[in-house]
Amino acid sequence: MGFSPFKMPIYRSKCGLIILFLMSLCCIHPIGFSQGELRVGFYSRTCPQAESIVSSVVREATLSNPRTPALLLRMQFHDCMVEGCDGSILIDNGNAGERMATGNQGLGGFDVIDKAKAMLERVCKGVVSCSDIVALAARDAVFLRNGPFYQVPTGRRDGRVSDISHAANIPEVGDSIQLLKSKFRQKGLSDRDLVLLSAAHTIGTTACFFIETRLYNFTRGGGSDPAISPDFLPKLKAKCPFRGDINVRLPLDPVTEETFDVQILRNIRDGLAVIESDARLYDDRATKRVVDSYIGQRGSSAFGQDFAEAMVKMGNIGVKTGSQGEIRRICTAVNGVPL
Repeated sequence: MGFSPFKMPIYRSKCGLIILFLMSLCCIHPIGFSQGELRVGFYSRTCPQAESIVSSVVREATLSNPRTPALLLRMQFHDCMVEGCDGSILIDNGNAGERMATGNQGLGGFDVIDKAKAMLERVCKGVVSCSDIVALAARDAVFLRNGPFYQVPTGRRDGRVSDISHAANIPEVGDSIQLLKSKFRQKGLSDRDLVLLSAAHTIGTTACFFIETRLYNFTRGGGSDPAISPDFLPKLKAKCPFRGDINVRLPLDPVTEETFDVQILRNIRDGLAVIESDARLYDDRATKRVVDSYIGQRGSSAFGQDFAEAMVKMGNIGVKTGSQGEIRRICTAVNGVPL
């Protein structure tokens, strides 16, 4: 399904969130646009409390676990890049499901989505899809970490398939820049989208498991990735020693790890990228140009707006609408499967 970039209102204060909620209670669409069969305010009549319920659950979860925003942001990316944005990542299908794919290791936040779904089912039974909850929760996660509050078109329906083999082509931390660009283009995403969506690493952590090769076996003879700053390399190795605990976690943005900002792109420029896929963005002329465009004062002011547009664009990948898919009763299983 196609997508045309547009300029969305960005609410940068919590007042904006309150205003949006009040507008939905009055059944007024915040802005008049639609993306195919998705549209902002899709639930304004059928479940006017939908967005505020998701927001409250995400906020509560963040207070008890500060990692929650990063987990929810990552979840939407991993959902959309496989079967499309249809909530397939949520299905608990044992070892055969998407969750078990190598590229999906470390995903979390499923309990937050489940709680939001349970609350919505009590208020609006069978109305709000799990895939829409994922998209709304990612938006709220960004906002809670000082990022933009953007409008999310809703109306997705949930998929019925979760297969580990379908996740074989998900972008990986060890992919070359050309492979990353190819995987994004296959989903209708541009080089700019690749940079912006990778910048989601402005919040969150990774495990030593994902950087072990980069530190100790990147070149023949056991050398490290030369893109790592010589001053930064000893710090990474101290966090992740050779043959150490691969489950130790470290921030993806070592400078402003809990704040959504453009610092992650400065890190990439300065050799402070933690994972290889981020560093590779500076290897390619096109993606390097995009990275550099956001680092100056003028570019950094546009970063939040452009990131929001990239998120909405990604959220339109392979959506199921109308009579496609279903509205799951619970997010971990398709309807009709014995619990």
